[in-house]
Amino acid sequence: MNVAVPDPLAGYRIETEPFYQPAGNEVALYESAYVHRMPLILKGPTGCGKTRFVEYMAWKLGRPLVTLACNEDMTASDLIGRYLLDAQGTAWHDGPLTLAVRHGGICYLDEVVEARQDTTVVIHPLTDARRMLPLDKKGELVRAHPDFQLVVSYNPGYQSSAKDMKPSTRQRFAALAFDYPEAGIEASIVAHESGIALALAAQLVSIAHCSRALKQRGLEEGVSTRMLIYAGVLIRDGVSPQDSCEMTMTRGLTDDPDMARALQGFVEAQFG
Repeated sequence: MNVAVPDPLAGYRIETEPFYQPAGNEVALYESAYVHRMPLILKGPTGCGKTRFVEYMAWKLGRPLVTLACNEDMTASDLIGRYLLDAQGTAWHDGPLTLAVRHGGICYLDEVVEARQDTTVVIHPLTDARRMLPLDKKGELVRAHPDFQLVVSYNPGYQSSAKDMKPSTRQRFAALAFDYPEAGIEASIVAHESGIALALAAQLVSIAHCSRALKQRGLEEGVSTRMLIYAGVLIRDGVSPQDSCEMTMTRGLTDDPDMARALQGFVEAQFG
């Protein structure tokens, strides 16, 4: 009798299509890269849709998606696994990266440069012809499943030079560049995701465009598409546009009084 083998990545499968509106030919380019399981960097500003794009592509390709939000406290063991005590004693437990490598998932390292460089160096053998992951503590060499792909993202405009991606790492990846969509597409995304009218979404997008002109002139980042969706959700639920924008944009972007007044001026220009 055949016994069904549990799917180790069952919890990482995306069953429902995520909403994603292409801004160019990024879907076709990703599909071409996936044919060769090519490692990819997604570069672009915070909140422009990089994570949603990866979720959409994983769904479209029918592959499980293992996502890790990188941070400076992340260790190599957090990625690849460690020995832990259980009822039977000490046992090895695969980390999320190792699970994806063994069983053919897409592993997405979000904001990869936030992790320590001595941590991310473990991905190097996965990003060339070897496609292997050494588990030194276990004494095992895991060869990547044929369906495994590594995808990382980062925001090159935000990172300091100390946290920029090393050339020795960057050159192992193909890259897709992302930015905020053009105004009409961004308005349709905001309207769809928040449930507000398209005309109202277009007003929010206008505020965002004004704020993005202040990048590097007092603001580290302008208003993101994600912030616009947050504002739209609050407006849909009855919060005034002015209060919604202050909560989700002004206070989220700056503590500087002059910058806050400038952002409030953009809001007043749209909503009075």
